[in-house]
Amino acid sequence: MAAKRFNASVFIFVFLFGTQAAILEALKLFDAPLAPVFIFGDSTFDVGTNNFLLVRQDIKANFPYYGIDYPYADPTGRFSNGYNTADQIVRLLGYRRSPPAFFSLVNHTSSFKKKILQGVNFASGGSGILDNTGSEFNNTMSLGNQIKLFETVHSNIAELRGPEETATMLSKSLFLISVGSNDIFDYLRYNIGSTSWPEFLTAMQSTYSNHLKSLYDLGARKFGIIGVPPIGCCPLQRTANATGGCFEVANEFARSFYIATEALLKQMSLELPGMIYSLGNLYEMTMIVIEEQYAFGIKNIEKPCCGDALVQCNQNASLCPNRDEYLFWDWVHPTQLASKLAALSLYGGSTRFVTPMNFSRLAEV
Repeated sequence: MAAKRFNASVFIFVFLFGTQAAILEALKLFDAPLAPVFIFGDSTFDVGTNNFLLVRQDIKANFPYYGIDYPYADPTGRFSNGYNTADQIVRLLGYRRSPPAFFSLVNHTSSFKKKILQGVNFASGGSGILDNTGSEFNNTMSLGNQIKLFETVHSNIAELRGPEETATMLSKSLFLISVGSNDIFDYLRYNIGSTSWPEFLTAMQSTYSNHLKSLYDLGARKFGIIGVPPIGCCPLQRTANATGGCFEVANEFARSFYIATEALLKQMSLELPGMIYSLGNLYEMTMIVIEEQYAFGIKNIEKPCCGDALVQCNQNASLCPNRDEYLFWDWVHPTQLASKLAALSLYGGSTRFVTPMNFSRLAEV
């Protein structure tokens, strides 16, 4: 039954998110060798980084019911019932699986240098653009620190391939980044009374610009950036609204973050030779699903499938039997189905959802 619901959802997706021809073009596999993919960000993309960190338990996902729909029901550390958005994007690119977490590769030193040539995932749940984001959870793996880990990867590739071949390889590689939600969450918790939102947003964007320039200086040229979704509509944030509806303050911050990021990327692409980007409007994508939930076979957009709005998903929590009918897997994160719909839009959607080109086109140019 789940497969039938998903097929119907994809059928509806074609008409809501782009033309059928565009989607079919996007879904084709490349004939040329696949370029590496390097992945940065937060729990949207984390495939197990936090398993290796001494962080608080509520930003780990290496226990049931996480991973219940992953192969062999393995709780890998993904904040999902199955595959997350990073997995879905990379599989659409033609890979069989996502690049592994950096720390899992470090634990296998004999194969480290070989495997990093296929890509690496640095994303860490709870992290953000600012270094102090996630400090509540003892998380030090900010975007800046993830880039420092990439410097190690860069050095190893250069040692293997030489500087010229390394530069060529990285210029063809995709650098996928999904970050910003946790910075906004932390602002709402700790800074909203002491710092104005425009000041905080300026600080975020200035730091974000420095991080992107650091990656550019290390050889990155193709950036696939994902904006912040309507985080005010996740189950946790709905508790801040007495009616149980979306917390619109958080949503407004998410919208303004997207607008500022779009302006930043436009300016950077003018200043940095060879830089190209795709910016995914995850806010708009998610709101379409919320507004048209039944078209996607989703019956519940407010409550998590596992746990509740204030209790983390775990093997003692309540669990829904119909996971493809839920938008949210736990108190913050989307279900595998919702991640799949987002990935399809990022990969093959129109400029309404990803600009100035989708991820399919970004991979090809």
